[in-house]
Amino acid sequence: MNPILLDFPHEFETERLLIRCPLPGDGAMVNEAIRESHDEFKKWDAYFVNLPPVEESEERARRAHAKFLLREDLRLYMFQKSSGRFVGSTGLHRINWDVGRFEINYWIRTSESGQGLVTEAVHGIVRWASDHLNARRIEIRCDARNLRSRKVAERAGFHLEAVLRQDEPDVDGQPSDSPIYVKLRLPNGEWGYPS
Repeated sequence: MNPILLDFPHEFETERLLIRCPLPGDGAMVNEAIRESHDEFKKWDAYFVNLPPVEESEERARRAHAKFLLREDLRLYMFQKSSGRFVGSTGLHRINWDVGRFEINYWIRTSESGQGLVTEAVHGIVRWASDHLNARRIEIRCDARNLRSRKVAERAGFHLEAVLRQDEPDVDGQPSDSPIYVKLRLPNGEWGYPS
């Protein structure tokens, strides 16, 4: 089936989070979080090296909304259920619908880090992808030096499958290593990694 014909929820909840697709009008709150967290983000992602204007964040939110509807990329925004506050971005990327492969990425605003929200979101995304997207393989990739991102993958029960050496350029354009953490849907329907 063509993925554009797939119907699935555009939002879901975890214990503390509402997680939903981007919508027009989200740019200002995303930009606020980027500005708050700039010193941390610019270490790991070239997009964050320069602070984007609000208009650029709005354009990116609208493009992400369109790609979500086209099923080309499934960016998701995280909000605290208790306050409605935007806490970060996550989603499923590098999608291969034919084999059910997805990659989770994530960032969280600095003031919300250290509370387990990203790990909670990852667990929720795995359930959502399993229940609605026929996911079979979910990956998490990051710069090997980004220990916080690596810890999220480990806490969420992902298995370190490989480290790709000099795989991606870092923010300075230098080759960096990329660990690939993986969860597979096993024959019994559970998520894990075969021994």
